[in-house]
Amino acid sequence: MPVQTSRRPQSLEPGSPGRVPPIVPTQPGHGGRGPGGGKKRTKRKDPLWAKLTVIFGAVLMMTSGIAIVGSKAVIGQATSSIDQGNLLGEAGKTDAEGGNSLEGPIDMLLLGVDARARWAADDVRSDTIIILHIPATHDQAYLISIPRDTEAQIPSFEKSGYRGGTDKINAAFFHGAQNGGGWEGGAQLMAKTIKSMTGISFDGAAIINFGGFKNVIDALGTVRICVSHEVKSHHMMMVDGKPMWNADAKKTGKPMTPVVHKKGCKEMEGWEALDFARQRYGLPNSDYDRQQNQQQLIKAMAKKATDKGMLTNPIKLNALIKAAGKAFILDTGGVPIANFIFTLKGVSGNDLVTLRTNGGTYSTAGNGREKFNDTTMQMFQAVKNDKLADFVVSNPTVLSTRK
Repeated sequence: MPVQTSRRPQSLEPGSPGRVPPIVPTQPGHGGRGPGGGKKRTKRKDPLWAKLTVIFGAVLMMTSGIAIVGSKAVIGQATSSIDQGNLLGEAGKTDAEGGNSLEGPIDMLLLGVDARARWAADDVRSDTIIILHIPATHDQAYLISIPRDTEAQIPSFEKSGYRGGTDKINAAFFHGAQNGGGWEGGAQLMAKTIKSMTGISFDGAAIINFGGFKNVIDALGTVRICVSHEVKSHHMMMVDGKPMWNADAKKTGKPMTPVVHKKGCKEMEGWEALDFARQRYGLPNSDYDRQQNQQQLIKAMAKKATDKGMLTNPIKLNALIKAAGKAFILDTGGVPIANFIFTLKGVSGNDLVTLRTNGGTYSTAGNGREKFNDTTMQMFQAVKNDKLADFVVSNPTVLSTRK
Protein backbone atom coordinates (compact mmCIF):
# COMPACT_ATOMS: atom_id res chain seq x y z
CA MET A 1 0.00 0.00 0.00
CA PRO A 2 1.51 3.33 -0.99
CA VAL A 3 1.82 5.85 1.78
CA GLN A 4 1.44 9.59 1.72
CA THR A 5 4.57 11.49 0.88
CA SER A 6 4.09 14.35 3.30
CA ARG A 7 3.14 15.01 6.88
CA ARG A 8 -0.50 15.03 7.75
CA PRO A 9 -2.24 18.29 6.86
CA GLN A 10 -2.61 21.14 9.30
CA SER A 11 -5.99 21.52 10.96
CA LEU A 12 -8.54 23.00 8.60
CA GLU A 13 -10.38 26.25 9.09
CA PRO A 14 -13.90 26.12 10.58
CA GLY A 15 -16.49 25.34 7.94
CA SER A 16 -14.04 23.41 5.75
CA PRO A 17 -14.80 19.90 4.38
CA GLY A 18 -13.67 18.14 7.59
CA ARG A 19 -17.09 18.47 9.24
CA VAL A 20 -20.53 17.13 8.44
CA PRO A 21 -22.78 20.12 7.68
CA PRO A 22 -25.79 20.74 9.94
CA ILE A 23 -28.17 19.18 7.36
CA VAL A 24 -26.77 15.75 8.20
CA PRO A 25 -28.09 14.41 11.54
CA THR A 26 -25.43 13.47 13.99
CA GLN A 27 -26.12 10.39 15.10
CA PRO A 28 -1.51 -5.09 29.60
CA GLY A 29 2.15 -4.55 28.33
CA HIS A 30 4.71 -2.25 26.74
CA GLY A 31 6.83 -2.11 23.65
CA GLY A 32 7.93 -0.25 20.57
CA ARG A 33 6.15 -0.06 17.28
CA GLY A 34 7.32 -2.76 14.92
CA PRO A 35 9.08 -2.51 11.57
CA GLY A 36 7.54 0.07 9.27
CA GLY A 37 5.76 1.70 12.18
CA GLY A 38 7.84 4.84 12.40
CA LYS A 39 9.63 5.98 15.55
CA LYS A 40 10.28 3.45 18.28
CA ARG A 41 8.40 4.15 21.46
CA THR A 42 9.76 4.37 24.92
CA LYS A 43 8.00 3.03 27.97
CA ARG A 44 5.34 5.46 29.14
CA LYS A 45 4.66 6.08 32.84
CA ASP A 46 2.18 8.96 32.69
CA PRO A 47 -1.24 7.84 31.42
CA LEU A 48 -2.64 11.27 32.32
CA TRP A 49 -6.09 12.65 31.79
CA ALA A 50 -7.59 10.59 29.04
CA LYS A 51 -8.31 7.85 31.51
CA LEU A 52 -10.44 10.02 33.68
CA THR A 53 -12.95 10.34 30.87
CA VAL A 54 -12.88 6.66 30.07
CA ILE A 55 -10.66 7.52 27.14
CA PHE A 56 -11.01 5.76 23.86
CA GLY A 57 -13.37 3.04 25.02
CA ALA A 58 -16.28 5.38 25.52
CA VAL A 59 -14.54 7.50 22.91
CA LEU A 60 -16.08 10.93 23.23
CA MET A 61 -16.24 10.75 26.98
CA MET A 62 -12.70 12.01 26.77
CA THR A 63 -13.71 15.44 25.48
CA SER A 64 -16.51 17.78 26.34
CA GLY A 65 -15.55 21.38 25.71
CA ILE A 66 -16.05 22.08 29.43
CA ALA A 67 -13.62 23.08 32.14
CA ILE A 68 -10.95 20.50 32.90
CA VAL A 69 -10.42 19.58 36.55
CA GLY A 70 -6.84 20.21 37.66
CA SER A 71 -3.58 20.49 35.77
CA LYS A 72 -2.02 17.82 33.59
CA ALA A 73 0.39 16.92 36.39
CA VAL A 74 -2.37 16.53 38.99
CA ILE A 75 -4.49 14.53 36.58
CA GLY A 76 -1.53 12.35 35.69
CA GLN A 77 -1.01 11.38 39.31
CA ALA A 78 -4.66 10.53 39.74
CA THR A 79 -5.07 8.40 36.64
CA SER A 80 -2.33 5.80 36.61
CA SER A 81 -4.42 2.64 36.72
CA ILE A 82 -5.16 1.93 33.05
CA ASP A 83 -2.74 -0.46 31.38
CA GLN A 84 -0.87 0.77 28.32
CA GLY A 85 0.72 -1.37 25.66
CA ASN A 86 1.73 -1.62 22.02
CA LEU A 87 -1.54 -2.58 20.36
CA LEU A 88 -0.72 -1.40 16.83
CA GLY A 89 2.52 -3.10 15.86
CA GLU A 90 3.07 -2.56 12.12
CA ALA A 91 -0.31 -0.85 11.62
CA GLY A 92 0.65 2.44 13.25
CA LYS A 93 1.06 5.54 11.09
CA THR A 94 4.54 5.91 9.68
CA ASP A 95 6.44 9.19 9.68
CA ALA A 96 5.40 9.63 6.06
CA GLU A 97 1.75 9.33 7.13
CA GLY A 98 2.10 11.82 9.97
CA GLY A 99 3.67 9.65 12.66
CA ASN A 100 2.63 10.69 16.13
CA SER A 101 1.65 14.22 15.12
CA LEU A 102 -1.81 15.35 16.21
CA GLU A 103 -1.98 18.17 13.69
CA GLY A 104 -4.07 16.27 11.15
CA PRO A 105 -6.78 13.60 11.17
CA ILE A 106 -6.69 11.02 13.96
CA ASP A 107 -7.69 7.38 13.51
CA MET A 108 -8.17 4.96 16.40
CA LEU A 109 -8.94 1.24 16.49
CA LEU A 110 -11.34 0.20 19.26
CA LEU A 111 -11.65 -3.51 20.04
CA GLY A 112 -14.21 -5.01 22.39
CA VAL A 113 -13.55 -8.38 24.00
CA ASP A 114 -16.02 -10.29 26.13
CA ALA A 115 -13.51 -12.00 28.41
CA ARG A 116 -15.08 -13.81 31.35
CA ALA A 117 -13.25 -15.23 34.35
CA ARG A 118 -13.79 -18.85 33.33
CA TRP A 119 -12.27 -18.38 29.87
CA ALA A 120 -8.59 -18.89 29.00
CA ALA A 121 -6.66 -15.68 28.35
CA ASP A 122 -5.84 -16.66 24.76
CA ASP A 123 -9.31 -18.05 23.94
CA VAL A 124 -10.83 -14.68 23.11
CA ARG A 125 -12.07 -13.14 19.87
CA SER A 126 -12.79 -9.48 19.30
CA ASP A 127 -16.43 -9.37 18.25
CA THR A 128 -16.60 -5.58 18.51
CA ILE A 129 -14.38 -3.82 15.97
CA ILE A 130 -14.76 -0.05 15.58
CA ILE A 131 -12.76 2.56 13.69
CA LEU A 132 -12.87 6.02 15.28
CA HIS A 133 -12.08 8.80 12.81
CA ILE A 134 -11.53 12.41 13.86
CA PRO A 135 -10.98 14.82 10.93
CA ALA A 136 -8.19 17.38 10.85
CA THR A 137 -10.63 20.01 12.11
CA HIS A 138 -10.78 18.12 15.43
CA ASP A 139 -14.39 19.19 15.94
CA GLN A 140 -16.28 16.01 15.14
CA ALA A 141 -15.84 12.26 15.40
CA TYR A 142 -17.15 9.21 13.53
CA LEU A 143 -17.61 5.59 14.57
CA ILE A 144 -17.55 2.86 11.91
CA SER A 145 -18.23 -0.74 13.00
CA ILE A 146 -16.78 -3.70 11.11
CA PRO A 147 -18.94 -6.87 11.06
CA ARG A 148 -17.42 -9.72 13.07
CA ASP A 149 -18.19 -12.23 10.29
CA THR A 150 -16.43 -10.28 7.53
CA GLU A 151 -14.18 -12.57 5.52
CA ALA A 152 -10.58 -11.44 5.82
CA GLN A 153 -7.16 -12.40 4.56
CA ILE A 154 -5.36 -12.46 7.89
CA PRO A 155 -1.61 -11.89 7.44
CA SER A 156 1.06 -14.09 9.00
CA PHE A 157 2.15 -13.05 12.48
CA GLU A 158 5.56 -14.04 13.79
CA LYS A 159 4.85 -13.31 17.46
CA SER A 160 2.20 -16.05 17.72
CA GLY A 161 3.53 -18.29 14.96
CA TYR A 162 0.40 -17.82 12.84
CA ARG A 163 1.12 -18.47 9.16
CA GLY A 164 -1.77 -16.47 7.75
CA GLY A 165 -5.00 -17.56 6.14
CA THR A 166 -8.61 -16.77 5.30
CA ASP A 167 -11.04 -16.54 8.20
CA LYS A 168 -13.68 -14.34 9.80
CA ILE A 169 -12.09 -11.05 10.82
CA ASN A 170 -12.81 -11.56 14.52
CA ALA A 171 -10.45 -14.56 14.41
CA ALA A 172 -7.49 -12.21 13.82
CA PHE A 173 -7.47 -11.34 17.52
CA PHE A 174 -7.59 -15.03 18.46
CA HIS A 175 -4.70 -15.99 16.15
CA GLY A 176 -2.56 -13.08 17.35
CA ALA A 177 -3.11 -13.98 20.99
CA GLN A 178 -1.92 -17.58 20.66
CA ASN A 179 1.43 -18.95 21.89
CA GLY A 180 2.16 -16.07 24.24
CA GLY A 181 1.03 -13.28 21.92
CA GLY A 182 -1.53 -12.21 24.47
CA TRP A 183 -4.05 -9.43 24.01
CA GLU A 184 -1.32 -7.17 22.63
CA GLY A 185 -0.60 -9.72 19.92
CA GLY A 186 -4.30 -10.09 19.23
CA ALA A 187 -4.73 -6.35 18.78
CA GLN A 188 -1.61 -6.06 16.61
CA LEU A 189 -2.77 -8.77 14.21
CA MET A 190 -6.25 -7.27 14.07
CA ALA A 191 -4.83 -3.83 13.29
CA LYS A 192 -2.53 -5.33 10.65
CA THR A 193 -5.48 -7.17 9.07
CA ILE A 194 -7.67 -4.07 8.92
CA LYS A 195 -4.86 -1.96 7.47
CA SER A 196 -4.35 -4.58 4.77
CA MET A 197 -8.07 -4.59 3.94
CA THR A 198 -8.85 -0.87 4.11
CA GLY A 199 -5.53 0.98 3.75
CA ILE A 200 -6.14 2.79 7.06
CA SER A 201 -3.20 3.22 9.44
CA PHE A 202 -3.80 4.12 13.06
CA ASP A 203 -2.70 6.71 15.61
CA GLY A 204 -3.74 4.57 18.55
CA ALA A 205 -5.91 1.75 19.81
CA ALA A 206 -7.83 0.50 22.82
CA ILE A 207 -9.02 -2.89 24.00
CA ILE A 208 -12.26 -2.68 25.93
CA ASN A 209 -13.12 -5.52 28.30
CA PHE A 210 -16.91 -5.42 28.34
CA GLY A 211 -16.97 -7.07 31.77
CA GLY A 212 -15.13 -4.04 33.15
CA PHE A 213 -17.22 -1.70 31.02
CA LYS A 214 -20.20 -2.46 33.28
CA ASN A 215 -18.39 -0.73 36.15
CA VAL A 216 -17.89 2.36 34.00
CA ILE A 217 -21.62 2.58 33.30
CA ASP A 218 -22.37 2.00 36.97
CA ALA A 219 -20.05 4.92 37.82
CA LEU A 220 -22.08 7.04 35.43
CA GLY A 221 -25.27 5.83 37.13
CA THR A 222 -27.39 4.81 34.15
CA VAL A 223 -27.43 5.45 30.40
CA ARG A 224 -30.45 6.21 28.24
CA ILE A 225 -30.88 3.54 25.56
CA CYS A 226 -33.62 3.30 22.92
CA VAL A 227 -34.49 -0.27 21.94
CA SER A 228 -35.61 -0.37 18.31
CA HIS A 229 -36.58 -4.06 18.22
CA GLU A 230 -37.64 -6.21 21.17
CA VAL A 231 -35.12 -8.97 21.82
CA LYS A 232 -34.78 -11.75 24.41
CA SER A 233 -31.35 -12.10 25.98
CA HIS A 234 -29.31 -15.01 24.70
CA HIS A 235 -26.93 -14.74 27.65
CA MET A 236 -28.75 -13.85 30.89
CA MET A 237 -31.72 -14.86 33.05
CA MET A 238 -33.35 -13.36 36.14
CA VAL A 239 -33.23 -15.39 39.37
CA ASP A 240 -34.92 -13.97 42.46
CA GLY A 241 -35.06 -10.66 40.67
CA LYS A 242 -31.31 -10.58 39.98
CA PRO A 243 -29.59 -10.93 36.57
CA MET A 244 -27.28 -13.93 36.16
CA TRP A 245 -25.38 -15.61 33.34
CA ASN A 246 -27.39 -18.54 31.98
CA ALA A 247 -24.87 -21.13 33.18
CA ASP A 248 -24.82 -19.66 36.69
CA ALA A 249 -28.61 -19.31 36.80
CA LYS A 250 -29.10 -23.00 35.98
CA LYS A 251 -26.81 -24.03 38.83
CA THR A 252 -29.10 -22.37 41.40
CA GLY A 253 -31.96 -24.77 40.64
CA LYS A 254 -34.36 -21.88 41.16
CA PRO A 255 -37.06 -20.59 38.78
CA MET A 256 -35.60 -18.51 35.96
CA THR A 257 -37.22 -15.65 34.06
CA PRO A 258 -35.89 -14.58 30.65
CA VAL A 259 -34.38 -11.12 30.34
CA VAL A 260 -36.33 -9.34 27.60
CA HIS A 261 -35.32 -5.94 26.23
CA LYS A 262 -38.60 -4.33 25.22
CA LYS A 263 -39.01 -1.70 22.53
CA GLY A 264 -38.79 1.89 23.72
CA CYS A 265 -36.41 4.31 25.46
CA LYS A 266 -35.34 3.90 29.08
CA GLU A 267 -32.53 4.46 31.57
CA MET A 268 -30.48 1.26 31.82
CA GLU A 269 -28.11 0.10 34.53
CA GLY A 270 -24.70 -1.23 33.53
CA TRP A 271 -25.61 -4.93 33.36
CA GLU A 272 -28.75 -4.25 31.33
CA ALA A 273 -27.12 -1.86 28.84
CA LEU A 274 -24.25 -4.26 28.22
CA ASP A 275 -26.53 -7.27 27.89
CA PHE A 276 -28.61 -5.42 25.32
CA ALA A 277 -25.49 -4.36 23.42
CA ARG A 278 -24.35 -8.02 23.29
CA GLN A 279 -27.49 -9.34 21.56
CA ARG A 280 -27.58 -10.34 17.89
CA TYR A 281 -29.80 -13.43 17.84
CA GLY A 282 -33.42 -12.44 17.30
CA LEU A 283 -32.57 -9.11 15.66
CA PRO A 284 -33.62 -8.59 12.01
CA ASN A 285 -30.09 -7.83 10.83
CA SER A 286 -28.21 -9.82 13.46
CA ASP A 287 -24.67 -8.47 13.96
CA TYR A 288 -25.41 -5.34 11.94
CA ASP A 289 -28.13 -4.39 14.44
CA ARG A 290 -25.79 -5.25 17.30
CA GLN A 291 -23.16 -2.90 15.84
CA GLN A 292 -25.63 -0.02 15.84
CA ASN A 293 -26.73 -0.85 19.38
CA GLN A 294 -23.11 -0.84 20.56
CA GLN A 295 -22.50 2.49 18.87
CA GLN A 296 -25.64 3.82 20.55
CA LEU A 297 -24.29 2.68 23.93
CA ILE A 298 -20.94 4.42 23.38
CA LYS A 299 -22.69 7.62 22.39
CA ALA A 300 -25.04 7.39 25.38
CA MET A 301 -22.04 7.00 27.70
CA ALA A 302 -20.34 9.97 26.10
CA LYS A 303 -23.40 12.14 26.61
CA LYS A 304 -23.85 11.02 30.20
CA ALA A 305 -20.19 11.65 31.03
CA THR A 306 -20.43 15.23 29.81
CA ASP A 307 -23.80 15.86 31.42
CA LYS A 308 -24.62 17.37 34.82
CA GLY A 309 -21.05 18.21 35.73
CA MET A 310 -19.80 14.61 35.77
CA LEU A 311 -16.32 15.59 34.61
CA THR A 312 -16.05 18.58 36.94
CA ASN A 313 -17.17 16.76 40.07
CA PRO A 314 -14.05 15.36 41.80
CA ILE A 315 -15.98 12.59 43.60
CA LYS A 316 -17.77 11.37 40.49
CA LEU A 317 -14.57 11.78 38.54
CA ASN A 318 -12.63 9.57 40.94
CA ALA A 319 -15.22 6.80 40.67
CA LEU A 320 -15.08 7.04 36.89
CA ILE A 321 -11.27 6.85 36.91
CA LYS A 322 -11.25 3.73 39.08
CA ALA A 323 -13.83 2.01 36.89
CA ALA A 324 -11.93 2.91 33.72
CA GLY A 325 -8.76 1.42 35.15
CA LYS A 326 -10.40 -2.01 35.11
CA ALA A 327 -11.86 -1.80 31.62
CA PHE A 328 -9.15 -0.75 29.15
CA ILE A 329 -5.77 -1.40 27.67
CA LEU A 330 -4.61 1.66 25.78
CA ASP A 331 -2.10 2.63 23.09
CA THR A 332 -1.65 6.25 22.01
CA GLY A 333 1.16 5.66 19.55
CA GLY A 334 3.77 7.36 21.69
CA VAL A 335 1.78 10.56 22.21
CA PRO A 336 1.11 11.59 25.83
CA ILE A 337 -2.56 10.96 26.50
CA ALA A 338 -3.02 14.47 27.85
CA ASN A 339 -2.11 15.79 24.41
CA PHE A 340 -4.94 13.79 22.87
CA ILE A 341 -7.38 15.21 25.37
CA PHE A 342 -6.43 18.84 24.96
CA THR A 343 -6.24 18.49 21.18
CA LEU A 344 -9.79 17.14 21.06
CA LYS A 345 -11.38 19.21 23.78
CA GLY A 346 -13.70 20.83 21.23
CA VAL A 347 -15.48 17.54 20.48
CA SER A 348 -18.51 16.54 22.54
CA GLY A 349 -20.83 13.55 22.67
CA ASN A 350 -23.24 15.39 20.39
CA ASP A 351 -20.52 15.60 17.75
CA LEU A 352 -20.29 11.81 17.50
CA VAL A 353 -21.60 10.47 14.18
CA THR A 354 -22.31 6.73 13.99
CA LEU A 355 -21.98 5.04 10.60
CA ARG A 356 -22.97 1.66 9.13
CA THR A 357 -21.02 -0.65 6.85
CA ASN A 358 -22.92 -2.40 4.04
CA GLY A 359 -25.96 -0.19 4.63
CA GLY A 360 -26.60 -1.92 7.94
CA THR A 361 -27.64 -5.23 6.43
CA TYR A 362 -26.27 -8.43 4.96
CA SER A 363 -23.67 -8.37 2.19
CA THR A 364 -22.92 -12.06 2.09
CA ALA A 365 -20.15 -13.79 0.17
CA GLY A 366 -20.65 -17.19 -1.43
CA ASN A 367 -19.42 -19.03 1.66
CA GLY A 368 -21.88 -17.34 4.01
CA ARG A 369 -19.41 -14.84 5.42
CA GLU A 370 -19.79 -11.10 5.06
CA LYS A 371 -17.86 -8.89 2.64
CA PHE A 372 -17.49 -5.15 2.22
CA ASN A 373 -19.67 -3.73 -0.56
CA ASP A 374 -18.43 -0.99 -2.90
CA THR A 375 -19.95 1.84 -0.84
CA THR A 376 -18.21 0.61 2.30
CA MET A 377 -14.84 0.41 0.55
CA GLN A 378 -15.36 3.98 -0.67
CA MET A 379 -16.13 5.00 2.91
CA PHE A 380 -12.84 3.52 4.12
CA GLN A 381 -11.03 5.40 1.36
CA ALA A 382 -12.74 8.58 2.52
CA VAL A 383 -11.43 7.93 6.02
CA LYS A 384 -7.91 7.46 4.70
CA ASN A 385 -8.13 10.69 2.68
CA ASP A 386 -9.90 12.63 5.47
CA LYS A 387 -12.92 13.23 3.22
CA LEU A 388 -15.47 11.37 5.32
CA ALA A 389 -17.80 14.34 5.87
CA ASP A 390 -18.17 14.87 2.12
CA PHE A 391 -18.75 11.15 1.65
CA VAL A 392 -21.52 11.06 4.27
CA VAL A 393 -23.30 14.00 2.66
CA SER A 394 -23.23 12.17 -0.68
CA ASN A 395 -24.15 8.80 0.86
CA PRO A 396 -26.61 9.47 3.72
CA THR A 397 -27.62 5.78 3.88
CA VAL A 398 -24.40 5.07 5.79
CA LEU A 399 -25.78 6.96 8.80
CA SER A 400 -26.95 4.80 11.69
CA THR A 401 -30.69 4.65 12.31
CA ARG A 402 -30.27 4.63 16.11
CA LYS A 403 -31.03 7.73 18.16
